[in-house]
Amino acid sequence: MRLLIRGGRIIDPARGVDGRLDVLIEQGKIAQIGENIAAGETPVLDAAGLTVAPGLVDLHVHLREPGFEAKETVASGCAAAARGGVTTLVAMPNTRPATDCPELVALVREKAGPTGVNVLPAGAVTVGQRGERLTDFRALKAAGVPALTDDGVPIQNLALLRQAMREAAALDLPLLDHCEDRDMVRNYAVNEGAASVKLGLPGRPAVAEELQIMRDVMLAEDTGAHVHICHISTAKGVEIVRRAKARGVRVTCETCPQYFTLTEEEVLRQGAMARVNPPLRTQADVDGIRAGLADGAIDAIVTDHAPHTAEEKAKPLTDAPSGMVGLETSLALALTGLYHSGLLPLSRVLALMTASPAALLRLDKGTLAPGRDADLVLFDPDQEWTIDRTQFVSKGRNTPFHGRTVRGKVKYTISRGTIIYSPADANEPA
Repeated sequence: MRLLIRGGRIIDPARGVDGRLDVLIEQGKIAQIGENIAAGETPVLDAAGLTVAPGLVDLHVHLREPGFEAKETVASGCAAAARGGVTTLVAMPNTRPATDCPELVALVREKAGPTGVNVLPAGAVTVGQRGERLTDFRALKAAGVPALTDDGVPIQNLALLRQAMREAAALDLPLLDHCEDRDMVRNYAVNEGAASVKLGLPGRPAVAEELQIMRDVMLAEDTGAHVHICHISTAKGVEIVRRAKARGVRVTCETCPQYFTLTEEEVLRQGAMARVNPPLRTQADVDGIRAGLADGAIDAIVTDHAPHTAEEKAKPLTDAPSGMVGLETSLALALTGLYHSGLLPLSRVLALMTASPAALLRLDKGTLAPGRDADLVLFDPDQEWTIDRTQFVSKGRNTPFHGRTVRGKVKYTISRGTIIYSPADANEPA
């Protein structure tokens, strides 16, 4: 199969490419990038006015299957990914049963196969994510996991965590860490601060996140493991990572659009719809996250896509589950909050969502280099649209961004040379 993408602005941060060029795709691979490529009998996709970039790489997604299909399935989550321009994603292991063995890894990959989205299940660090006994890291790596994580149930046993880091380092497998001290945050629903005081509720203190970031940085320095801090949300946490990197520690981190866009005040307005772990923080923390994105302390933008049913999110704030969906809105929110605000150039925003996350896990993705898989997103960086959760293809509707006007609209998503999303799929004008 051949396809020629004609006349778009090609941005490939991994190679420093930024120009109005054509892209020729052959047999699912990037065959050529250049000016005025002859089409011949090749079908042509007119990309005039569009930006053409590598497909987005999202390192933090909850697909919920197996076990929680009422919230999301692999198929519905991958449809949401395609609509948002995401061609590669890492699926978290907090399913039922947990993805703690090669058989579960194979199950998720099998279900993802027909979607066209490249799904890489992360393996659990401990059996059943119970924090008691390590999984078989070597078997999980052989099954194709790109990283290990116990996700939202961070390991509290430091001896076990140190052993995990040593074994992961020996296999060159990164550990993805949700950093919050469980005894300090319990099941609290909101940041400890002005919002928690107004609500009369106990809060999740920023120091609970920062202490565990410091703990994991020190253990990474001790063991030589690559530790990746998930969804960092505090300014002090970013500074801890920044200083550790300066010392040469193998630590990286990610953040999400909610942490550079929203503050704890959103919980006062939207209740459970704005409940997420770690919680939305203060304006000073938002500023710190934005600074970390600007200076390179933060390595990637992810979604932490966490779908829940409408019934679950309709519960009172203290009883509702934490999490929000993000696959269909992440690019628009990043462009609106970082590029159109003047904080970052477009190439830098795209690097944080393509080349950099791919490099973190050493994935053969995130670039338009000839010979690589033809995974691309084509988008209009300036088109305004209003986020409408009723139009999501994800089963999850839990977003605090409903009704928000954003700039940046995905038009086509291509995976291995096949168009897996286009305006026709959403009955939208091209």
